[in-house]
Parts: sequence; C-alpha cells; structure tokens
Amino acid sequence: MNIAVHDNPAARRFEATVEGVTAYIDYRLVDGALVLVHTEVPAALEGRGVGGALVRAALEAAQAKGLPIVPVCPFVTAYIRRHPEFAKLVRARA
Repeated sequence: MNIAVHDNPAARRFEATVEGVTAYIDYRLVDGALVLVHTEVPAALEGRGVGGALVRAALEAAQAKGLPIVPVCPFVTAYIRRHPEFAKLVRARA
C-alpha cells in the first residue's frame, strides 16, 4: 500500500489519511531537534504499515533538514531499533 504522509506544521504533526481515517505522529522542535512525542494509529488502520510510514517520513524529513531527533514515543524507538540506518539521527534526551 502506498501511504502518503504530509507534514502539518500548524498542528505540529505528520499525518496520513487512509480511507478517510487519519493517523499521525506528534512532534515538537526543541533546541534544534525534532522531538517525536506520540504516534497515534486508529484501530481501523493498525497492521497496515501506517505507523511505520509516519515514522519513516518524520525521520526522513529530519534527515533532509539536518535535524537530530529525540524519540520520546516508544513506537519510534522500536522503529529505529528495526531500522538502524536512522540511529545516527538520535540525540540523547537532555
């Protein structure tokens, strides 16, 4: 499934809408880092790769902008463990 993810800076989140249902990952910009706070995937979209698409889009956006990331969300942390190519983006929490 091709999942389109877009940044919604006004809401400070990356969003994906599939079949009329929206999933998102909340973020904050703090001290020059993208802090990934919470991933929300409604039950209707679970198991379809939507959460992974959201995290990948957020990490790729941070990488493109040269921003380190701070993973607060456990889903993001687990994603990075499974995709170690993004580990270099991680900044430890202050």
